[in-house]
Amino acid sequence: MKENETNKTGTKEQEAKEKKSWMPHIFAVLFFIIIIASLASYIIPAGEFERVTMEDGREIIDPGTFEIVERTPVGIFDFMFAIPTGFIETAEIVFGILMIGGMFAVIERTGIISLGVGKLANTFSNRGLWVIPILMIPFAIITTFTGQIELSLVYLPAILPLMLRLGFDKVTAAGAVLISTIAGFAVALTAPANLGVSQSISQLPLYSGMGYRIVILTIILLTGILFVVRYAKKVRSNPELSITYGDNDSVQNEAMGDTNGQKATTRQKLASLVVLIAFGVLLWGLLQHGWYFRELSGLYIMTGIIVGVVGGLGISQISESFVQGFKNILLGAMVVGIARGVAVVLSDGNIMDTIIYAAGNLVEAMPSGVTATIMLIVQALLNFLIPSGSGQAMVTMPIMSGLADLSGVTRQTAVLAFLFGDGFSNIFYPTSGYFMAALAIAGIKWEKWIKFIWPLLLIWYGLAIVFLFIAQFMNYS
Repeated sequence: MKENETNKTGTKEQEAKEKKSWMPHIFAVLFFIIIIASLASYIIPAGEFERVTMEDGREIIDPGTFEIVERTPVGIFDFMFAIPTGFIETAEIVFGILMIGGMFAVIERTGIISLGVGKLANTFSNRGLWVIPILMIPFAIITTFTGQIELSLVYLPAILPLMLRLGFDKVTAAGAVLISTIAGFAVALTAPANLGVSQSISQLPLYSGMGYRIVILTIILLTGILFVVRYAKKVRSNPELSITYGDNDSVQNEAMGDTNGQKATTRQKLASLVVLIAFGVLLWGLLQHGWYFRELSGLYIMTGIIVGVVGGLGISQISESFVQGFKNILLGAMVVGIARGVAVVLSDGNIMDTIIYAAGNLVEAMPSGVTATIMLIVQALLNFLIPSGSGQAMVTMPIMSGLADLSGVTRQTAVLAFLFGDGFSNIFYPTSGYFMAALAIAGIKWEKWIKFIWPLLLIWYGLAIVFLFIAQFMNYS
């Protein structure tokens, strides 16, 4: 009997491994995409738009200036240098992601995260599902006003152990953070990077059309909350239904460590205060001074050191914690640089503008009744190549706003299509750097996350099409 049971167990484990192996590693996926992009430079004609410098120094394309230029196909050396160049161009982001991992490893070593999680877990032990909307609503609100989806990388390390202690899984934690922040970003109310830039280029009053977007945000966020709650409830009832079942045992056991009866020491209380002050400084820097990863990296380093010293760690312990944190998040940081290699070869081959020009022609050729929907689809596809919200707005909105005028679609509707297309796919595409870093923090493989998120994305895109039809019908302006 025991031998049969062992054989059955071995068979199950083997089947599980076979199921896990169908998807290649994310590095392999991105490398293959870089190869395809390089080969495309031999097929797609090279072309360029002229650029116009705006008052704030940013460059946007002049939609009427596209012309075919001499072909510059990507050679073997250009291909070989694409990934290193990608790392150079994204060095600030890569470094910032690593520093986030290091800082939180130090904070975790002081014990203040486990103590805080223990208290919250005890508070919500009988109503754990309520934690999900309680967290998701403020995350979405902060993002819809600031546009800082990168704050996900700050939220997730603190939320992950709490969700595990409450009997959920890693996907629940990542879902609560990523879904709420992207809902706020995709239906931005005052986010300057995507909404502000796109409305400015479209010559619309800044942050206009807010009333309709508030309604949309409410529906999109509510749908996301219900989706996460439904999954969390299923996983807590039967852990084997978790998408990551079998690969989160060590994390689960660590998170379930007993903290009952433990009280925070004076050092831990002071360290917690330092963390709160640092978060306040982070928001101040983002909102008042437009900090990006260079400034944030410095803040993360100083916060980690000060929290470690105040929390009673020695300099060697702090250093070791930083190194461990780098290891934990290295995959996400590496993906950012490798993914940028796609844009590098498209730029070297001078085919990025050609792709954008072709996308504009596709929208122009469609019947006016579906123009807004086609804009959404085009923006979603282009977001794979241009994952930056402001970058995509500066490249596409000069064309899309003009096409909107020609097709009878309001420019406000074109902006809405851009927000949907640029927004939702950020938690799907492996070229989205912050998203892949978040998955690395949570220890979730990209292919497993896709298995979790695709039903919600289908629902969201379906709702987005409905919202665009309504906007077109009511002459949204």
